[in-house]
Amino acid sequence: MDCSFRSLVDSLLHSYSEIGGINRLSDTESLPSKRTIEELCREMLQLLFPGYLEESPIAAEELEMITSERIDQLIETLHHEIAKCIRFRDGEESACADSVRSSARNLVCKFIEDFPKIRRLLWTDVQAAYDGDPAAQNFDEIILAYPCIEAIAIQRCAHSLYALDVPLIPRIMTEYAHNLTGIDIHPGAQIGSHFFIDHGTGVVIGETCRIGDHVKLYHGVTLGAKNFPKDENGRVVKGNKRHPDVESNVVIYPHATVLGGETVIGENTTIGANVFLMESIPANSFVNTEGERLRILDKNAGKPKI
Repeated sequence: MDCSFRSLVDSLLHSYSEIGGINRLSDTESLPSKRTIEELCREMLQLLFPGYLEESPIAAEELEMITSERIDQLIETLHHEIAKCIRFRDGEESACADSVRSSARNLVCKFIEDFPKIRRLLWTDVQAAYDGDPAAQNFDEIILAYPCIEAIAIQRCAHSLYALDVPLIPRIMTEYAHNLTGIDIHPGAQIGSHFFIDHGTGVVIGETCRIGDHVKLYHGVTLGAKNFPKDENGRVVKGNKRHPDVESNVVIYPHATVLGGETVIGENTTIGANVFLMESIPANSFVNTEGERLRILDKNAGKPKI
């Protein structure tokens, strides 16, 4: 085997020309920077939870100045990354530079305008964690130490960008959170207030999930797709409703799996550990397994519904 430096380079260059689809070469703009977006996530968390992720305390009289500086930095950096995403989506040749910059600027402004709403939702998530975990001592512990708060905060920001039709960046954000916490929430998932994931490791929530208010999940829960319809050419159909809806005041215990775009978990329902579901469950139910048989009990009557 020829192991000279030149032969190694030539061999890899040959693979670039032979194997397409995993090369991205351009004389103009690069794709969005994964490292930059990860840093942006940390900056967003500082804006959402001021004083919690600092090396030094923030004095009250300095809050306006620090917030202004952080928003200015976020606008500049995110504007550049979103512009690259727009070029990627629309095609570099057809994209007018001025139009791209203007669109990116408008999207950044709309995104940051969502921060007060996102903070209100995150307050309810921290409250849900405090109310739902007897081990939680205070809000400080939850914000600093609970992985679900980091994952949910990043997902709520990513969902705002997803709703604005910003490509690539929302998914990079939630995969960063997934890597940090073991909690995998697609940016497309719609999540209500007072959302709590206890422990969190191994939780998966799909793109088309709709989750109501006051929902509590435990580790290992999957809200996933039942199947993947294909078109006449055998390609998976994109964009259809694939993941379940979970209505308000639902608790889902560890390692339960709920699948399917038509599956609805009715409000005030409890899903027991290790349950596997591909069907809708009426409101006010308790679902567990007895051997291999699924048992659905009416919480009000204490009697089986099926």
